[in-house]
Amino acid sequence: MSYLLNSNEILQTIQMIDQQHLDVRTVTMGINLLDCANNDINVCCNNIYDKICRKAEHLVETACNIEREFGIPIVNKRVSVTPISLVAASCKTDDYTPLALTLDKAAKEVGINFIGGFSALCHKGFTESDVKLINSIPRALTETDIVCSSINVASTRAGINMDAVALMGKIIRQTADIDPMGCAKLVVFSNAVEDNPFMAGAFHGVGEPECVINVGVSGPGVVAHALKECKGKPFDDVAETIKKTAFKITRMGELVAQEASKRLGVPFGVVDLSLAPTPAVGDSVAEILEIMGLEKCGTHGTTAALALLNDAVKKGGVMASSHVGGLSGAFIPVSEDAGMISAVESGSLCIEKLEAMTCVCSVGLDMIAVPGDTKAETISAIIADEAAIGMVNNKTTAVRLIPAKGKKVGDKIDFGGLLGSAPVISLHEESPAEFVARGGRIPAPLHSLKN
Repeated sequence: MSYLLNSNEILQTIQMIDQQHLDVRTVTMGINLLDCANNDINVCCNNIYDKICRKAEHLVETACNIEREFGIPIVNKRVSVTPISLVAASCKTDDYTPLALTLDKAAKEVGINFIGGFSALCHKGFTESDVKLINSIPRALTETDIVCSSINVASTRAGINMDAVALMGKIIRQTADIDPMGCAKLVVFSNAVEDNPFMAGAFHGVGEPECVINVGVSGPGVVAHALKECKGKPFDDVAETIKKTAFKITRMGELVAQEASKRLGVPFGVVDLSLAPTPAVGDSVAEILEIMGLEKCGTHGTTAALALLNDAVKKGGVMASSHVGGLSGAFIPVSEDAGMISAVESGSLCIEKLEAMTCVCSVGLDMIAVPGDTKAETISAIIADEAAIGMVNNKTTAVRLIPAKGKKVGDKIDFGGLLGSAPVISLHEESPAEFVARGGRIPAPLHSLKN
């Protein structure tokens, strides 16, 4: 695929990379593991290890070569696999931890940053394999380093599986009691997508090809820089500026994706347009919202500003590529965004405002530290609230909460690297235990009947 770039566009891109934190956040290879299934878990593990090492053998090398040749930073190289609850369904075992250890070993062998897919899809009900996988999560995530897990508990078509919601509250609680860092690798979804290249929610969906390359781009700093030229201008100009910037970011992502696809001999899947912040100053979604005129992220007007940003990013991206997918929008992970951290510390951003913001942006309550003594039922209720937003609004939402062991509101927990650090946020003290204990399924909304 060729692009007609003039010298001005090339210079702009160089400036974006050098001064505005523009990067390709991840090149993620999706790998189908269904043919690795075997009723002997040791054989299944060997099959999984061999296939990942074979398919992803040259992923890191290829991404590094592209990075060097094009001068475009590629921060992460990752792999996503078929949900392990499907792959392991025939295994004669109740503990799927060996499968997670195999994923971790294979990922380290090929040199990637993270591997996603220790996952289950149980939005309408559990299979026996789903339950085994979910019960294995606390050990699996605390005994591995780079394995990520995701559980889909709701969808617009199926409603909310409240039994799964209740169970996931307990699992997050158990994981945090062993090691809170395990919770940073676990996300609970409503309407999970099959082609998401970002962790911790990436898995290789059953509708995907045998192997595929998905690329996630990022550029909050680039958008923030562009908006500084719009001071005092109406929102029409703000939206147009974001669209044009997203167009340039996406073109860069598509270039990398197509090149990686060609060199690896693997089909190109999607470019995910999500603005994924980092703890670095100047690489913040919160800062973008404040440049629009908010004194502090979280104040009144924040949801409207975020809605504009999310929509304009999508519109600019789809002009640049016909293969846009994944989540594509603006992420608001508290620990990974310096502006969000500051807003929580100042008291302007609370859990209720974050929940409102998830109605109009990508994903949901992400990388939020909560008090170490938070009860499982409270975690489940938060998951249920977020799942309801996704179900009713026909969008992907998610929860990634970290009960901070031994810490209380106002304390800080440090995750390191791109995961950053987060102040412990306050939650309601009133108990939702009776609500969560009802179980069953919250029915799908009327507008799900679209046939």
